[in-house]
Amino acid sequence: MTAATPSPHAARSRSRLSPYERRHQLLELGVRLLTDRSIEELSIDALAEEAGISRGLLYHYFGGKQGYLEAVVQHAADELYRRTAPPADGAPLDRLLTSITGYVDYVIENQDAYRALLKSAAGSNDVLRAIYETTFSALADRFFSVDTGTFDLPDTPAVRLVIHAWQAMVEDLVLTWCEEPAGLGRDDLLTVITSALPAMIETLP
Repeated sequence: MTAATPSPHAARSRSRLSPYERRHQLLELGVRLLTDRSIEELSIDALAEEAGISRGLLYHYFGGKQGYLEAVVQHAADELYRRTAPPADGAPLDRLLTSITGYVDYVIENQDAYRALLKSAAGSNDVLRAIYETTFSALADRFFSVDTGTFDLPDTPAVRLVIHAWQAMVEDLVLTWCEEPAGLGRDDLLTVITSALPAMIETLP
């Protein structure tokens, strides 16, 4: 008699992961599951089954569904921030291009999950909205950091206003492009985005 092949869930449940590795696995799973469902549709039962663990372990790590959802959104925000880090050296536009390339590629790879996260941030949950707004602000702060500043820009309310508007434009442009490229290739999109910011800054008095 042929022995039954262990299911993927069972194999995962028997794998010996450190608490950090297991928590990371669960967060990555949450982001992946957002590709075909909204964040509100993520259930503890489905997550536990997919990960091959007990419901109790999810509660142990995250305290419940809401804690898990908040951790998933924070995990995605941290990954986006990491992926968009500009290099330490190079010409300003080259450094900006590297940062924007990281952003565009991240959204392309995770566009459904990214849309779900944006929708959750626009909802009534104050914690999820705060995660989004904090990440948005942290990305803007990079322009003024001594270590990572992409341009030698004065930190004024007017400059920050322009950067904020540019960020919103970039987000909308990339998501719209993912649905309908309108004849623009990825490199064309990167050029448009990268060129727009200095052009906007130059119009300031």
